[in-house]
Amino acid sequence: MECKIRNISIHYEIIGEGKPIIMLHGYSLDHRLMIGCMEPVFRARDGYKRIYIDLPGMGKSESADWIISADVMLDIIIEFINKIIPIENFLLVGESYGGYLSRGVIHKMADRVDGLLLICPVIIADTKKRTVPEHIVLIKDQELLFNLTPEEAEHFSSMSVVQSQHIYGRYRDEIVEGTKLADPIFLEKYRENGYEFSFDVDQLNKKFTRPALVLVGRQDSVVGFKDMWRILDNFTRATFSVLDRAGHNLQIEQEEVHNCLVNEWLNRVEERLIL
Repeated sequence: MECKIRNISIHYEIIGEGKPIIMLHGYSLDHRLMIGCMEPVFRARDGYKRIYIDLPGMGKSESADWIISADVMLDIIIEFINKIIPIENFLLVGESYGGYLSRGVIHKMADRVDGLLLICPVIIADTKKRTVPEHIVLIKDQELLFNLTPEEAEHFSSMSVVQSQHIYGRYRDEIVEGTKLADPIFLEKYRENGYEFSFDVDQLNKKFTRPALVLVGRQDSVVGFKDMWRILDNFTRATFSVLDRAGHNLQIEQEEVHNCLVNEWLNRVEERLIL
């Protein structure tokens, strides 16, 4: 599906019917990351309309010279939400940079968000200021690496904490394939000039009091886990889980625990909505 925002086309997909959930993927990827992450949860769970967006310049969504900052990117997301679900409250899920943008949505329109899920979220936009552990591979699969090209093996090893054929298959299909559609020139300029909000996204007028879940990897060498502590007080109903044996691709490397905790979050959301 396509949604026109100003002069660009935003690609998105909808799966299911019911309570809307807006899904925001990570930087340079596309909606397949979030489909792979979230759809296994809904195989046995009805009543949700999952809305998977390709962010501007990523996936099948168009880029534009006027998208110069995270502030503008956030404006586009909010315009998209207001067009696709103009009056409904919704749930919000963000992974990595999508988690950073999700907090922007909370900053601007928290009253319409009935629940928040952040997966390995970017907390500090400036990579030099993040508190991250050194990269480590806990479980290696030399046979798998041997059957990859040197470039594939190097890239996978630089991201993975746990290596297996299953994990590599999801990594390839949900992450690597998405990067191939991105607009590299646009993303390079955006990353250099406008990756960070111009305002303090975590300075809220009031705390977010609806059910939230934050999942971070103990071995995440991209965004880390320690920086999350500094904003946790913003979310009074948040479960904060730091998962061992998980890096930045936590949803793949700790698939079973991820799905279990997401189901528990949805239970809390439903409980609140019924009450």
